[in-house]
Amino acid sequence: MRMRHLIITLSLCPMPLMAEIPAPLTDADFAPVRLEEAVLGRDLFYDPILSGNREVACATCHHPDFGTSDGLSLGIGDGGIGLGASRVADPDNMPEARIPRNAPALFNLGAHDFTRLFHDGRIEVDPTRVGGLRTPLAADMVAGFASLLSAQTMFPVLSPDEMAGHYSENDVARAVRQGLLTGEGGAWDIIAKRVADIPAYAEAFARVYPDRPEIAFTDISNAIAAFMAWEWRSDAAPFDAVLRGELTLDGAAATGMALFYGAAGCAGCHSGPFLTDQDFHATGEVQIGPGKAAAFESHARDEGRFRVTGHADDLYAFRTPSLRNVLVTGPYGHAGAFGDLTAYLRAHADPESALVDYNIGAATLPALDVVDISEDFAPIRAAIGQPARALSEGEISALMAFLATLSDPLAIEGRLGVPDRVPSGLTVPKAAP
Repeated sequence: MRMRHLIITLSLCPMPLMAEIPAPLTDADFAPVRLEEAVLGRDLFYDPILSGNREVACATCHHPDFGTSDGLSLGIGDGGIGLGASRVADPDNMPEARIPRNAPALFNLGAHDFTRLFHDGRIEVDPTRVGGLRTPLAADMVAGFASLLSAQTMFPVLSPDEMAGHYSENDVARAVRQGLLTGEGGAWDIIAKRVADIPAYAEAFARVYPDRPEIAFTDISNAIAAFMAWEWRSDAAPFDAVLRGELTLDGAAATGMALFYGAAGCAGCHSGPFLTDQDFHATGEVQIGPGKAAAFESHARDEGRFRVTGHADDLYAFRTPSLRNVLVTGPYGHAGAFGDLTAYLRAHADPESALVDYNIGAATLPALDVVDISEDFAPIRAAIGQPARALSEGEISALMAFLATLSDPLAIEGRLGVPDRVPSGLTVPKAAP
């Protein structure tokens, strides 16, 4: 029953709040997906054809073997070799910089609740805007995207550090450098024509989108979004059985759940069935990268949501991540500053101490001479909007036991799985056995 709630008082906040155990998820919480569209999207998601140098796929930084992320604190996109913690810079094509934020997980992004994406929410649903979306790009660039999830794919393919590569290396990167993004000869057009020139893709697009006279980048993006929504819908964890009244937790998991919704105060932000309030909070996150639109050499702090809104209250605020499958989505934090979840829980509970005591060894970073750690954490500490609460080792163990109940084996493995090959014939990203 969707009306069933358990009410617990949160003792961490200055004034008592009431935390609810959320109602269970149903099909109505998710956008419908056509399976044939998702199957096409799977090939595109794993195909390096979308990157400037034909070496990086969406799956390079969002792989199921690493919880739909990349297993790194700050990843290496173009110019990298390998996957996960074994990914290194290519000595013959050295990247200029790391990707400046941690690659977020992709679970449940096809759900209606997800109306803001990226750590700073720089794209979001906005019915007052052309195309119904607000993005940093020109308004006419959002036409044709079927959803917010589809629109988010427009950014990685245009980023030199992520997928486009250096302007001296390929036609996509040169178009980006010249500001040619849409229209004939633009970066998206070049990518779409690459895909259209492959007969297997041409046939698949004609079958999935029979009303489209030719393949556009938005068609590619819509198919990828359908795949992500289908592949990584996560609503079959033990936690979901609890929400449906089919399972009662006991032992450490029960203690952890009581802490989560009670004295530890976790549910103040990690609320609802996806364990996120979809909002932005300054929680004193350690900075090891400059964030978007800033160079590593600038030694800039990642100011988070502030760079989107310009509101002082949003300084160092980042989007509350969903905790679904959190045990496999590390490293943790918008910069991936902690590779170990228990270490992150300690830091998150007492962020001021964590900022003072932080050691870069807690991160997972392949060798590259562009690590940037701000030495002045005073502004970040000043923005913290939550009181500290030291967690005992017993409480951390109990919380970890509860967080384990959020793991959904079907979603973690993926419904369609990693293809053996893709229509371009390029190498499918796979982790070493």
